[in-house]
Amino acid sequence: VQLQACGGGSVQAGGSLRLSCAASGRAFSSYARGWFRQAPGKERELVAAISRSGGYVRYADSVKGRFTISRDNAKNTVYLQINSLKPEDTAIYYCAAAPSVYSDYISWGQGTLVTVSS
Repeated sequence: VQLQACGGGSVQAGGSLRLSCAASGRAFSSYARGWFRQAPGKERELVAAISRSGGYVRYADSVKGRFTISRDNAKNTVYLQINSLKPEDTAIYYCAAAPSVYSDYISWGQGTLVTVSS
């Protein structure tokens, strides 16, 4: 599956963004999906993941209550709603696909940059 992420941008702290990740291929609903981020000088981290059906989600502790992951299998798209943005959320955000939410991720999008100013 090929992934294309978009929706990043520059916002002030407290603002919101919605990232989207469109997938090509007919097997979209066969994959769990995740959003990762990598800040300058830091390792990539998983921030949110969603199961194939959308019935199970998980979040990193640092984003719980502010980030919401969702998916629309009819549109082959996964979303990440980001609210109450903080400067420490500044990073490149990547979407990825895996056989399940706890599997290794096997397909990656190109990343979209989120910059949060204080």
